[in-house]
Amino acid sequence: MAEDPPVDGGGQLRGVGHSSEVGQLSEVGQLSEVGQFSEVGQLREVGQFRPVEPASDGGLSVRGGVGSISFQLEELDAGARGLDVLARDLAAAELGVHRVWEALGSYQRDDPFSGAEALTAAWEGQRSVAAAREELEGLSGSVRACQLEYSAAESMNVLVTELGQNPSWLWGRQVVDFGMSRDWHPNRGSAEAIAGSDHLLGGAILAALLGTRPGEIDAAARMALAAGGGTSVPVLVRMLLDRVRPDLRPRPVTAVPVTGMENGAGDTAVDTSPAGLLARAGEVEAAGPGQIEVIQTSNGARDAFIVIIPGTQPGNMGGPNPFDEVGIGESLGYGSEYTAAAIRSALRQAGAEAGDQVVAVGYSQGGIHAMNLSQDKAFLAEYRLKYVLTAGSPVGAITPEPGVSSLHLEHRQDWVPGSEGLPNPDTRDRVTVTLNGLVRTPSGEDEGLGPGHRLTNYEAGATAVSASTDPSLVASTATLAAVVGAGGTAKATRFQLVRAPKPPAAAPQPSLPGAGWPVSGGGRPAAGLPPAK
Repeated sequence: MAEDPPVDGGGQLRGVGHSSEVGQLSEVGQLSEVGQFSEVGQLREVGQFRPVEPASDGGLSVRGGVGSISFQLEELDAGARGLDVLARDLAAAELGVHRVWEALGSYQRDDPFSGAEALTAAWEGQRSVAAAREELEGLSGSVRACQLEYSAAESMNVLVTELGQNPSWLWGRQVVDFGMSRDWHPNRGSAEAIAGSDHLLGGAILAALLGTRPGEIDAAARMALAAGGGTSVPVLVRMLLDRVRPDLRPRPVTAVPVTGMENGAGDTAVDTSPAGLLARAGEVEAAGPGQIEVIQTSNGARDAFIVIIPGTQPGNMGGPNPFDEVGIGESLGYGSEYTAAAIRSALRQAGAEAGDQVVAVGYSQGGIHAMNLSQDKAFLAEYRLKYVLTAGSPVGAITPEPGVSSLHLEHRQDWVPGSEGLPNPDTRDRVTVTLNGLVRTPSGEDEGLGPGHRLTNYEAGATAVSASTDPSLVASTATLAAVVGAGGTAKATRFQLVRAPKPPAAAPQPSLPGAGWPVSGGGRPAAGLPPAK
């Protein structure tokens, strides 16, 4: 190819394998299914393979899903391997025909109808098989060349991001967002680029998310590097809470049913659309700190259960509310180990049985907990998690198990989804929607984490998602509806999640007789003191 595929400034190849510029490539399907050579043959006639921007539907940009991506690098590799297998089979057939031709040599002087014509037919058959084999080998080479082109572009893009050489358009969009929205927070794209390439500024972003001091994140980063564990967000968070701030280490969480007519269990009207479920997350958060909701819906032969998880509820950091800032640390660094166990307990108490279908919905921190369920082996061994809906959540590092569909809403002006420095993967079962409409904080209201992170804006975006004709969004919302139905009366149960109390502080150890100079952790002298002898 004469020209390399363009590289996105956000650190990823844009829409690998999109079919809108690949011509006939979209007709091939998965290349491992190479039954129709007339369609596969178009692969070599396409010319340059160029990825495209995410599909746009009004104010929405859509990545992933059935309508966005036609091929992944893994599929191209599988297709090439399938073509190689067919080529080897044809080579074996070619050899067999050649041996038949050789065996017919003694009959070449016989009657033409029984000798020479048989030899000619065998020879022509061998050449036909050889031609088909050569065609398959050529196709396999073209597919592998395409895969190498895309892989090279991905690698170069990662290198550019790691070197901090982000393109000017990324910062230009940030300036536009600053000027038009009067929001002085970083937008999603710049936050993602910074967190993914600049460890110092990325640490400051992570510190802002966790409510800790940047110096503490810096100390955690130095410890992680010294231990050889790298500086990924999960590693940094674990080092921070295990070593730097052990007083904030995650603790077990229990789920207790909420009693009372207003917030307890009871039948209620439920809107099961994405917008309705996000609005429900706002209601759960307003009901009180630490609460979640389990909604039991009936859709056919078996019931389904929806778990609603609210966003971060700051205050009394490290206290009994598992959705405080420490909850962000548990979700990013520990896979929501304790919160996921409490959710499983809540589902059992709400009447869910082993094998029941579950949908998880979460806003901000709640979205990380919800998505962590998609890779939690204990949870998946008990329940069939079919769908995850998140809004304003950094979940790019979470890889769900096969069979779990997900829809992620991110706002262009919301820095929180970009805070871990990783975009969401672009797969068939995973759809990411970026809301592009500029928003502002209403006059007189607290700006919080910025207008892009407001739940009400995500609810409006979810309404647009349901009305969209984009094939990825149509398929994703249909998957959700197939599990939970179209809404109506359902049984809703609220649960209070409570974090266990902090363990008592260890008693200070008495100093040893004759001890030398005071030392800090690790046996090094305290600041400003001469070396210990």
